[in-house]
Amino acid sequence: MNVLHKIRKGIDLVLSWACAALFALMVIVGTYQIVVRYFFNSPSTVSEELLTYSFTWMALLASAYVFGKRDHMRMGFIADKLTGTPRKVLEIIIEILIMFLAGSVMVYGGWNIMGLTMTQVTASLGVPMGVIYTVVPLSGILIVIYSILNIVDLVAGYEREQREVKE
Repeated sequence: MNVLHKIRKGIDLVLSWACAALFALMVIVGTYQIVVRYFFNSPSTVSEELLTYSFTWMALLASAYVFGKRDHMRMGFIADKLTGTPRKVLEIIIEILIMFLAGSVMVYGGWNIMGLTMTQVTASLGVPMGVIYTVVPLSGILIVIYSILNIVDLVAGYEREQREVKE
């Protein structure tokens, strides 16, 4: 069990640093874009495209990170009324459904769209769109891994509160 928690902490660390780096990049590029547009009257199309794609990457990676922390938004009107074993069973079913959705839509669908768009290139950056779309199956794989780790924690009775106390 300890190995799985180390894996979770490692993935959390990498994702948090990746999201922070992408956000820092967005601040720098956004500032550059404002300066060249308003002070030099020369808008940059490269910075606009870079901001769009880095925001997309950050949003999808951050969603996987938040899912792993189990801090995502949810409607808990049914789960909050249950306690004990029925609640645990419901949460495991929810994790399995999310794992299926992430695996089928994000991993399988993302892989297909990635392959289809490898011949298209972005207008300003000249990067294949398939490279931009790699974040979809990547975040799907991360969500599936987190879902498996969450199910193992639920089955073992290792709740989020216990995890936070040990960290």
